[in-house]
Amino acid sequence: MPVTLENMTTTSVHPAPAQPRSAILGQLPPIRRPDGSPIQVLLIDDERALTNLVTMALKYEGWDVDVAHDGREALTKFASTDPDILVLDIMLPDVDGLRILQRIRAAGTYTPVLFLTARDSVTDRVTGLTAGADDYLTKPFDLQELVLRLRGLLKRGADATPPADVEPAEETLHVADLTLDVASREVTRGGDRIELTTTEFDLLRYLMRNPRRALTREQILEHVWNYSFGGRTSIVDLYVSYLRKKLDPGREPLIHTIRGVGYQLRPPQ
Repeated sequence: MPVTLENMTTTSVHPAPAQPRSAILGQLPPIRRPDGSPIQVLLIDDERALTNLVTMALKYEGWDVDVAHDGREALTKFASTDPDILVLDIMLPDVDGLRILQRIRAAGTYTPVLFLTARDSVTDRVTGLTAGADDYLTKPFDLQELVLRLRGLLKRGADATPPADVEPAEETLHVADLTLDVASREVTRGGDRIELTTTEFDLLRYLMRNPRRALTREQILEHVWNYSFGGRTSIVDLYVSYLRKKLDPGREPLIHTIRGVGYQLRPPQ
């Protein structure tokens, strides 16, 4: 029996459920490039059954998908196709996904990247996200969740990049000695520049737009990720810990935990 969206049976996705699980695929409002052309996805994984299935699911969204099965092919295709988003495995047969991401980020390219990998330890997730990935999904996975996460990354990128002829509503945010420039996507504290991933920047921007306000983890998920993650809020805690490590060393902390609620960003007392 061929692998389809309805009988998902590869070892890297969940086994086939009693009812089809493709209900949302192709049913949500379409996301396209600003010029109306299809979203370009570069999918990098050496499991051909998996890439076939994921390609099928993303084509339901109306997106164009280019596939690479090793690291060298991935780097060549990235340079030639200018994709809107990458889906990247870590364990590739030649150049691993972490090195690919490091090369892409070192070139000053901030294309959203989602790691799709069998490495599921906390250490692996921390390594992948701190290397510059914007999201991390472990195998086995649900196709609907993959699509929703990719849509969330694309929507955040579109929200963060207004048309060139539109003046940003709010160019610069300040909380104490922390400054975030929305237009240039630069962050400084006390004059020192702080390098953030796309997701870290979006999280900090949301916190800075709501200073002194206690924000629940669910609110943060909705506004930063545009997806509830099935109520699993641990990803918020993980990214807050990343921000604290970058913002607070040797300084008064700005991000505070509100017990039983979530987080608050406020100036030092």
